[in-house]
Order: sequence, then structure tokens, then C-alpha cells
Amino acid sequence: MTKRLCGPELLQMADIVAREKGLEREDIFRAMEGAFQKVGHAHYGQNYDIRASVDRKSGDIQLTRWLTVVEEVEDPYTQISLTEAKERDASADVGASLLEEELPLVELGRGEAQAAWPAIIQHVRGAEREKQYEEFKNRVGEVLSGVVKRAEFNSVTLDLGHSEAVIRRDQLLPREVFHAGDRVRAYIADVRREDRGPQVFLSRTHPQFMARLFAQEVPEVYEHVIEIKAVARDPGSRAKMAVYTRDSNIDPVGACVGIRGSRVQAVVQELQGEKVDIILWSEDQATFIVNALAPAEVTRVLLDEDTRRVEVVVPDDQLSLAIGRRGQNVRLASQLTGWAIDMKTESEDAEKRKKSYQHQSEVFMSALDCDEMVSRLLVAEGFASPEELALTSVDELAGVEGLDTETAQELKSRAQEYVSKRTKELHGRLTKLGVATDLMEIEGLALDMLMTLAEQHGVKTLDDLGDFSRDELMEALETYELLPEEAEAVIMAARAHWFQEDASGA
Repeated sequence: MTKRLCGPELLQMADIVAREKGLEREDIFRAMEGAFQKVGHAHYGQNYDIRASVDRKSGDIQLTRWLTVVEEVEDPYTQISLTEAKERDASADVGASLLEEELPLVELGRGEAQAAWPAIIQHVRGAEREKQYEEFKNRVGEVLSGVVKRAEFNSVTLDLGHSEAVIRRDQLLPREVFHAGDRVRAYIADVRREDRGPQVFLSRTHPQFMARLFAQEVPEVYEHVIEIKAVARDPGSRAKMAVYTRDSNIDPVGACVGIRGSRVQAVVQELQGEKVDIILWSEDQATFIVNALAPAEVTRVLLDEDTRRVEVVVPDDQLSLAIGRRGQNVRLASQLTGWAIDMKTESEDAEKRKKSYQHQSEVFMSALDCDEMVSRLLVAEGFASPEELALTSVDELAGVEGLDTETAQELKSRAQEYVSKRTKELHGRLTKLGVATDLMEIEGLALDMLMTLAEQHGVKTLDDLGDFSRDELMEALETYELLPEEAEAVIMAARAHWFQEDASGA
């Protein structure tokens, strides 16, 4: 039985809401059906499978109750046996839905009918949110413009037309204040499907926001003739941007700065006065790091590619400039290049090298019982320890200027004797401490390292060492400058017996 409930008014309402919300008319009809389905459940009972449909031409609403065909009935409210279903419809099969009856709308009270409206609104909002998500999900990384709808303490909401987006306080520039009606540009940082609250999250502090602004101001960047390789920002204060081009006829830095700084100033103005250092990117990492530390001068760069740390030496009078106010310059340079930067002055570097040179010379004099001149020759040649000397061939050692074959042979013999004596001594001390023999045989773990672990950290068994994480082991052996992959290999060697036990147990 079908009854009309304000049919023309429903059609008119669907048209108005669809137009105002920018939705398809079909979305509104589905929202209405969902709402009246809720009303039907409230009136006839939640146990039934009740469905609502709205006639797209007349606006008539129809409520129906359905049963699902099953082999064995478990829920008589929503299911019907296959045998009984075939008595009603010979073509019925398991899994099919069978119309049980039409429910008269005339029995719905006025209050229940009016209760459908909030449900319709809820469904419409859900359709709006789904449309917004679909519209923006592939637009992360774009810059858009909107009008401030609400400015609250912890966020700013922008009206984008048929959608809204939010900029949280931590994504606004420091001391930046907006009011209702202000037009704002921002970067789409994230789009998430949310049941409540915002779905489109904007940012004015994201490094790529600045890059997109330059793309709008500099045609060569927009056309990809100039590449923006990296950006580092201290939002609202200072930023560094690395640029590069394969076209030898173009100055990428000059193009981004513009005539009399016109292009960069347009970006600076949008970013509330944030100063921008534009530097030249280079494939050579040392050159790139030097460029990134501008305007400071750099004397020497020493890279450690394994740990991605770099030691930078600057003239004494350039240290404060290289570090910058509150460490800003070196921090931004580190973010831009991806290298951890350690700063030293020329005098500090010279003092460090002098102490290291003196220490190594004294080690060689003590271990090899040689004079200062010979020890300095070995250090100058790059030998770091008696152990390294013991493994060097006589011919190679004799190639050192100032050493003949006989002296080289004698030095190698003394080095081997020292290493043997030192090894025996360490073995004795480790045994006395109760360190397991199999732990002493771990490849990559020198006995003096093991002595440090045993004395300072109580490491005496494979299990003790296996309990260390890579970072904990590197910290414990900090003076030995153990590389991450070396620490990882030592720990895995200590844990090897765990896996063997698991395999045998399996």
C-alpha cells in the first residue's frame, strides 16, 4: 500500500537542498530514504528489515518489510526458509530478498514524520563530507585560497565555496592573526576521511608551501626549468631553499630573486617577512653543505658518509655567523642538506689535531719502544694503532720515507709482539671477570671493547650483549666510534644462538 506524504514538498526540498549544498539530486533522495527508514524502524521495530523508497517523480514514500531466503531460519524477523519462500515464489533462491509486506505510512504520527528531518540533514551532511573528500583526496600538495569563516584560538576555518578547510594554530606563522572575511592562501597538507570535524587540513608553515609560492612567482620554476631541490624553514623567521638547473644559460638563484628582488619579495611578503636564503644545489655534498652555510665562510669539510655526519671547520671570526642566532643557520643548513653538522673553529681543529697527533705518537713510542721521530713518521703516514701496523706488510712499511727494510721489519715484529702480549693480557683480565669464552670470539668486537663492556656495563655472556640495541651499544662504545652497521653485526652475532635454539625446538 503506497501513501503520499507531502510528495511535491519532498521533491521541492530535494531540489533546494541539492542546489544549496552542491550535491546531486540523487544524493538527497538517498538521504531521505535513509531518514524514513530510521523512522520506520522506530515505529515498527528495530528487529525487522525495513526499507524506504522515494518516487523520483511523484515524491511518494513507500515503506516495505523484507525477508532474506536461508536454508535454516535463525532470525524469524528477517529470514525465511527456502521451502516457504518457494511456495511464494518458485524462482526464490538462498540469499535472495523476498518482499514480505508494504507498511502503511498512514500509521506514522505527525511527530515521527517531523523526526525524519534531522535524519535527512545528517545524511546530507554525510554526502557533503564524502563529496569533499573525493574532491580533495588527490590534491595534497596544492596551494589554494579561501575566505576566513571562523577564526578561533586554536584554528582558522576557511570557506572554499562548497567546502571547508582548517588551519590549526601550529600550522600558522607565529604572531599571524586572521579575521572573518580575510582571504588566505595555504598548502593542502593532508586530506582524511573523518566522521566529524574537518577533513581538509591546510598549512602555512610547511616547507613545500614556500616552494609552491615560488612556482607561482617564478615562471622558470613553474615550467620545471629550475628545480627546487630542498627547502628548510623556521616559519616566520628564516628559510633556506636550494635550487638547480641543467640549463647553463640560466642563473637559478638570480631567477628566483628577480629584478631588484621583486620575485623573492613577493614570497617574503606572503610569509609575513620570513627571510629567504636561496642557494645553489650541488651534486657534490661537500660543496652543497658549504653553500648551505652561507653567508659564513668554510675552511674545511670532513664527511662521514656512513653516519651522515660532517665536521665543518670555519675561521674563528666566522663561528657565530655560521651557527647563527640561537643556532638557526646551522640548523637550517642541516635540515636542507640532510647531514648532521658539527662546527669547529680553525683554532679548535688545530688543537684537536695536535692532541690526537701527540696521543698517537705516545702510543707508538710506548708500544714499540721507539723514539719520537719514528713514532711521528708512522702517525704522519696514517697508521692509527700498533694493531694496524702489525697487519701491514714489510714492503709497504719500508715504503715510508725515512724507514729502511731492516727498520720496517723490526717495527712490524715489535708491533706483533705488543699485540700478542696485549691480547694475552686482555684474555686473562676478561677470564678473571668471568666473561664467557664464546663472547670473546665475537667477530668485530675487539677485546678492549669487550673489556669496556664488561667493566662498565656488566656484559659477560652472549645473552647480555644480545639484550643491547644498536644505539645502546654505540653509546656504550662511544670512544671507539663504532659504525651503525658494525654495531648491528655484533649484536646479531651475539643473538645467533637464540635462533638456533628456536629452530631446534621447532
